Amino acid sequence: MQRSHPLFNDNKLKLGLFSINCSYGCAISTAPGTLQIDWKENLKLSQAADRAGYEVLVPVGRWRGFGGPTNFNGTNFETYTWAAGISQATEHIGVMTTSHVPTVHPLVAAKQAATIDHIGDGRFGLNIVCGWSKPEMEMFGKTIMEHDTRYDYAAEWVEILKMLWTREEEFDYEGKFLRVSKAFSMPKPIQKPFPPLMNAGGSTKGRAFCAKYCDIAFLLLNPNDFEQTRALIASYRRFAREEYGRELQIWCYAYVVDAETRQDADDYLHEYVVRQGDNIATDNIFADLGVQTQNFTPEQYKDFRFHFMAGWGGFPLVGTREHIVEQLQKLSDAGLDGIALSWLDYYAGIERWNRTILPLMEQAGLRSAFK
Repeated sequence: MQRSHPLFNDNKLKLGLFSINCSYGCAISTAPGTLQIDWKENLKLSQAADRAGYEVLVPVGRWRGFGGPTNFNGTNFETYTWAAGISQATEHIGVMTTSHVPTVHPLVAAKQAATIDHIGDGRFGLNIVCGWSKPEMEMFGKTIMEHDTRYDYAAEWVEILKMLWTREEEFDYEGKFLRVSKAFSMPKPIQKPFPPLMNAGGSTKGRAFCAKYCDIAFLLLNPNDFEQTRALIASYRRFAREEYGRELQIWCYAYVVDAETRQDADDYLHEYVVRQGDNIATDNIFADLGVQTQNFTPEQYKDFRFHFMAGWGGFPLVGTREHIVEQLQKLSDAGLDGIALSWLDYYAGIERWNRTILPLMEQAGLRSAFK
């Protein structure tokens, strides 16, 4: 079946914007120019990506910040209502919501998702998050589930969701975690059989969940080893194909620092991470994630922390525009389907990207000109 969502177009390397619904985006820094949350500014960014032919907007599901001088991500737009508003204000780009499955019943999620899909005329997608932040889950009066149990819960959630999107008759469902009686939802989504699902399943359990239920795997990639990246992507695809007979897109996210020279880019990155980074917020995030320093060598930990503060640990696209396009080509050659972008200064960043890097991507055969 040829699916209609922009994610399924013919561009070799697809593009998205990441985390524009949260204050500071992905840069854990006090530097000037960081993203602050304002609806009109979110519209400007979304419409700039829409006009340039990007495939998707991927928000971050967040309920509270992480303290420190930035209270990183502490001001944020809720992602279902955000997606509805952005869908009404755009024409071509896919718009995702990011849903923490323990915080919303699948009946509510199915109805909201279908409504947004109609608002956007078939451009909705759902990024599924199983709920990793203990303080956030406690806000809902919930205790955080053990890692593998989260995915077992999410599997039941998605099974109900897909039945609500596709079944014309009422149905009952009795699971270990969730139960519905005479469940039904109309209207169905515009997209058939249903909107695309994304998940960042990197663990063994997460990979199995994503391969069985989702369409897009959202991965962290090693920027220092393209052969490892190639092997990881091939392994993920092969697992989905052999275990579940399914084809997946593989995406990552990246932070961008482009300049006329590599030295200028490195200097800017050092300034906003090392000199102006929010170490308190970073420490709080690491504690929440359970990052243990003993699992790293001192140099590995320093490198990991640097990239995390620079852009939530995303792939670093740092240097001249020509170097960045070379990196994108290598990622594409390694099997990557798409990349969701962030900058410290999103407004200046997307303007430069669309003006200088997008044409080079087209020349390299990574994308076709958008009309």
